[in-house]
Amino acid sequence: MLTRKQLDLLQFIHERVQRDGVPPSFDEMKEALDLRSKSGIHRLITALEERGFIRRLAHRARAIEVVKLPDSLSGQGFQPRVIDGGRPEAASPVQAAATELPVMGRIAAGVPIEAIGAVTHHVAVPGQMLSGRGEHYALEVKGDSMIEAGINDGDVVVIRETTHADDGDIVVALVEDHEATLKRLRRQNGMIALEAANPAYETRLFPDDKVKVQGRLVGLIRTY
Repeated sequence: MLTRKQLDLLQFIHERVQRDGVPPSFDEMKEALDLRSKSGIHRLITALEERGFIRRLAHRARAIEVVKLPDSLSGQGFQPRVIDGGRPEAASPVQAAATELPVMGRIAAGVPIEAIGAVTHHVAVPGQMLSGRGEHYALEVKGDSMIEAGINDGDVVVIRETTHADDGDIVVALVEDHEATLKRLRRQNGMIALEAANPAYETRLFPDDKVKVQGRLVGLIRTY
């Protein structure tokens, strides 16, 4: 039996992983639950982990995987979205239903680099990671500006093609038609803010017509 706060936190983590493909930051959890300090979040996460509802993943910045949901939340269509690759485990039904996606070169999680290029190779992605309508593709992440969103240098992100993004979505943004970057998007008084998830990087502001959304993050693959 979970307490109200434990249930609220589990639901918040679950919804964010389903929406963004990555878990929320501790600051976001603290704000969502209206707690005064991160220590309260640490206690709730420990309690959820001890009860088998979540699992903290090693060697990843603040990464959390939702393992199961209580009956009160299980009707929301729980689908794990974070995949650890390169492990010699037996094939599961999810793996058997994997879809081959093209890896379209590298995307900067830092200062923007070159725009998305040609297909370099393909990667197998479980079908439940693909969300919504439209085509999907994958990109290799270069840089550490999204590390507090659980996105590390060398990760492969799964992107659903779309030209629309809501405030707070992590997107592939094409800046001035020649530089592509992976950032959290927000709109501010007719401007587009591309926010990093690393305090070492500043938020960059551009006129609305200088930024084109190329897709939204729906999943993440990491190989150890």
